[in-house]
Amino acid sequence: MKARTVGIFFKHNHEPARIEAHKLKEWLEARNYEVFMDSMNAEQNEGSRSATQYHERVSKIPSNVGWVVVLGGDGTLLGAARKVGKFGMPILGVNLGGLGFLTEVPLKRLYPVVEMMLKGQLDEESRLMLETRVVRGGQNIGSFLVLNDVVINKGALARILDLDVYINDQFLTAFRSDGLIISTPTGSTAYNLAAGGPILYPTMSNLILTPICPFTLTNRPIILPDSDTVCITMRKAREEKVTITFDGQVGFDLKYGDKVMIHASNKRIRLLKSPDQTYFEILRAKLMWGGATYKNHDGNG
Repeated sequence: MKARTVGIFFKHNHEPARIEAHKLKEWLEARNYEVFMDSMNAEQNEGSRSATQYHERVSKIPSNVGWVVVLGGDGTLLGAARKVGKFGMPILGVNLGGLGFLTEVPLKRLYPVVEMMLKGQLDEESRLMLETRVVRGGQNIGSFLVLNDVVINKGALARILDLDVYINDQFLTAFRSDGLIISTPTGSTAYNLAAGGPILYPTMSNLILTPICPFTLTNRPIILPDSDTVCITMRKAREEKVTITFDGQVGFDLKYGDKVMIHASNKRIRLLKSPDQTYFEILRAKLMWGGATYKNHDGNG
């Protein structure tokens, strides 16, 4: 790892992010750091495409930089995680809007916190990532690394999905639902939460399976250890479109007979923590929980 190199990843087509990225680049270069820049392109915004058509662009940031600073929101950091986080460099998320679960540092604190980063004064967290393979006709047609979640979803007007789910080759159940979310603890506060799944502390090592609008009320979310492998197939052939998406950003259409294999990756992302607030403070702010008045653990106000 190169000690005096920094990568800057910023939100694509967002002028404030581009301006701040160039300002930070000049600031770092004035301190004799070599800087590499890249943007999070909206490569999949046109909609899903086939697995064979999808090719994600390689990042312009080398795999051996000392740190990466992400300027944008949580979506921008997810893109950075997918492109460069697998190489193991520490990543600092700076939010240009409101507070984010992943981009914890507000823009007004950018330079003091970056200075702390360069001095090694920030704590970091190791987060689980999932590796997904889609197997079609016995051939691996795509492998994807995700930080938040893998989602199998039906089209807007399609009938309910029947998904057979196996854990370590043992049959779990057939989910009848609008779809299925396979989430990491980091992603537990994203789509998983909206679908009624549990919140897990982000450094835990678990997988969460959460059905989307299940037909049977007894189909509930289930938490699995990170040693398990999940296999999902469609029970019936369908004319309607069924899609699989990775971190809500890239994906393609599934076909009947496809096998979706998901397991914990041996690569983990390293996120630098904000020095100014804890995860629970961010959780309260984002979910608008109460807490202006509270008691200490000993019962005193």
